[in-house]
Amino acid sequence: MAENTRRSSTRNAKSKTKEKSERQLSFDWTSLTSSPKNTLVAGMVLLVLSVLLEVAFLSYLFTGAADQSEVGALGTAPLRDVGAATRNVLGVFGAFVSQVFVYRWFGLAALLVPVVPFLAGWRMVFGTDLVNLSRTTKEIIFFTLWTSIFLGYVVLMSGGSTSLSYLPGGFGFYVNELLSNLIGYGSIVVILVFLFCFAVYFYNMNPVERWQESREQRLARQQDQDSEQDVDVLPKEPSNTSQETTPAISVLDQTYDDPIEIEEETQPEVPEANEVPTPLPEAKLELELDEAPPLEIPQEEEADPDELSEEILRNFGQYDPTLDLPSFQYPTLDILTEVDDSAQQKVSHDELESNKERIVDTLASYGINISKIKATIGPTVTLYEIIPEAGVRISKIQNLEKDIALSLAALGIRIIAPMPGRGTIGIEVPNKNRETVFIRSVLNSDRFQKSNYDLPVVLGKTVSNEIYVADLARMPHLLMAGATGQGKSVGLNVILASLIYKKHPAQLKFVLVDPKKVELTLFNKLERHYLAKLPNSDEAIITDTKKVIHTLNSLCIEMDNRYDLLKEATARNLKEYNAKFVQRKLNPENGHHFLPYIVLVIDELADLMMTAGKEVETPIARLAQLARAVGIHLVLATQRPSVKVITGLIKANFPARLSFRVTSSIDSRTILDSGGAEQLVGQGDMLLAINSEIVRLQCPYIDTREIEDVCEFIGSQRGYGEAYALPEYEGEDGDGSRADVDTEDFDQLLPDAARLVITHQQGSTSLIQRKMKLGYNRAGRIMDQLEILGVVGPFTGSKARDVMFHDLESLEQHLNSVGV
Repeated sequence: MAENTRRSSTRNAKSKTKEKSERQLSFDWTSLTSSPKNTLVAGMVLLVLSVLLEVAFLSYLFTGAADQSEVGALGTAPLRDVGAATRNVLGVFGAFVSQVFVYRWFGLAALLVPVVPFLAGWRMVFGTDLVNLSRTTKEIIFFTLWTSIFLGYVVLMSGGSTSLSYLPGGFGFYVNELLSNLIGYGSIVVILVFLFCFAVYFYNMNPVERWQESREQRLARQQDQDSEQDVDVLPKEPSNTSQETTPAISVLDQTYDDPIEIEEETQPEVPEANEVPTPLPEAKLELELDEAPPLEIPQEEEADPDELSEEILRNFGQYDPTLDLPSFQYPTLDILTEVDDSAQQKVSHDELESNKERIVDTLASYGINISKIKATIGPTVTLYEIIPEAGVRISKIQNLEKDIALSLAALGIRIIAPMPGRGTIGIEVPNKNRETVFIRSVLNSDRFQKSNYDLPVVLGKTVSNEIYVADLARMPHLLMAGATGQGKSVGLNVILASLIYKKHPAQLKFVLVDPKKVELTLFNKLERHYLAKLPNSDEAIITDTKKVIHTLNSLCIEMDNRYDLLKEATARNLKEYNAKFVQRKLNPENGHHFLPYIVLVIDELADLMMTAGKEVETPIARLAQLARAVGIHLVLATQRPSVKVITGLIKANFPARLSFRVTSSIDSRTILDSGGAEQLVGQGDMLLAINSEIVRLQCPYIDTREIEDVCEFIGSQRGYGEAYALPEYEGEDGDGSRADVDTEDFDQLLPDAARLVITHQQGSTSLIQRKMKLGYNRAGRIMDQLEILGVVGPFTGSKARDVMFHDLESLEQHLNSVGV
């Protein structure tokens, strides 16, 4: 027994030693670029190193022969003596590095090598590219190798002079020796073929096509010259000084579109005194013209958009929206608090056995026998799955919920009868020692890190301790509810943090609405990176109810604009549209641009519904119905899940609903369509209803300091010039008076339509359409303009609009005051 104990302790000690050594050997390279400071320092080091290498290589061309003996003495002679005798500008360092790169490897072509670290350092320091780094690196690698091989052939054919051995370097010399032994003098053909293949594939060169094009151009030029020579030489008028001659008319082949008839009217001319009269021809000379088909002028064919996009894609590559912020660094997990999970108290075996016996005894006291019971330990609750004996009704067990809770002395239990797809009945019992799920542990999981969702959101851990990651883009909207202090605001912060850790600012924008004015203010620092707001708005976090209404209507305008772009691009959703734009199949000159996802977060919906009502409900319902395809998604949270707040119109368009602990089963049924949320134990314990399934989760915990550190890390980096601008929206009581309205764009029939509405005391578009014989679109625009001028009231659904004037006289005075 003692021997076994000693062996197990030795084995544990070895495993701990092995884990410690693995931690020491492993190195997180991403930490080097975790901040802009590290990036700046690394870029400057690359710039200086590239310059030093270039200087050392150039110096080696003149001092290399003299420094070879000194480099060979390294390791045997004192470094001070070797350095004093070295003639390279950079001393022993320059001589040794040049000996390796120039003499042993690439020869004269080594002068190209420092260009790569120089371009990389320039990008890291200044955030821009002098040239395309990836393309230039490929070119330098090829030409470094090819130049070394080519110079090796030249030196080998010249007799292998030792004075020129530095030109090809060791690599070029040995490759040519191998080629010479294989194919002799034909090695130059292989070298040139490599160059030809690189030019064809890398530069898209095709000499045959260019020769054919030049041949066609020569033929076309020859035809143009021939057509210029086929010109009719008309007879010249006799000059005063010419002698008596008969005009000679030369008729050449000439091309005309239509035959030309020439009629000449001859009148006797009186010769002047000193003028020799020119005899007229006896008969009228007829000019015969050869009719020939019109010369077809080749017209330039319009470029095929698909071929043009493919050419642009070959030349410039795919469009990368993240290049607007090339130096942007994602927040690292080091910012978040690291907690040792092993220090947390787990559910003991005694607790499991005690709960099992109490459940079995309680059911047995009511005549219910169990054939099997199994326990699954979760972070908050333990799930006991039981299989009753045959003949036991499920409803009988469900009715014993309070009796089981009494026997277990638990805060609240939840019975799931039956378990979906299990064939068992589940009893969830809260743990005495609850486990806290920290945000760092779930964000560091492989399930989240390797998720390929469009909008990945980590919601917490399930009862079986599995990390639950959902795609907000597929939900497509999320409705949250929970009483005060049950973890609702922490859940919103977790959702925002999940998206920030996975999406670039060019791919995602937030519209944050916080009527309480204190919950989402921490995200103010993300204004120039992740936030979207109305133009000319001072605050990025929207707190004023009036601005909330304007923002929601602005999002509706943004949604309509995006649908127009999708229609022109023949794309069904945002993902297909952006894929076409990335492949450069959409022309930015036609208004197309990369569309980021927009996530609207409202922290307290109940306050907005109380103060604004229909003005908030209508745009929210419209966005929930239509905005999914264009990448606009909603996350709404409320403390009061009543039917006055979560109306049927809103609820019908939110298939994904998340509930923390609520005060009554009525609230639970309002948010989840079933009970159970009132039995939760609080502090992040929640139920997620999605796809006709309810999942119990423990929400991760993220504190205020962690949110501040993440926002500070992102806000300290270079961002966009301003927040993402939403379309402008002017409400019914917009800024300025009615007299300041610009009437230049109003319809010319607006006054007549206003008189028609006042006469009939009916503000309907169909009236204008029918009486004035206009199309529906124009009549609708006129009605909107009448609303702007205050002639009619706002849109009220199927009912006619209210008419604000009762006689034509007051109408005329109003129209004159506004300049219509």
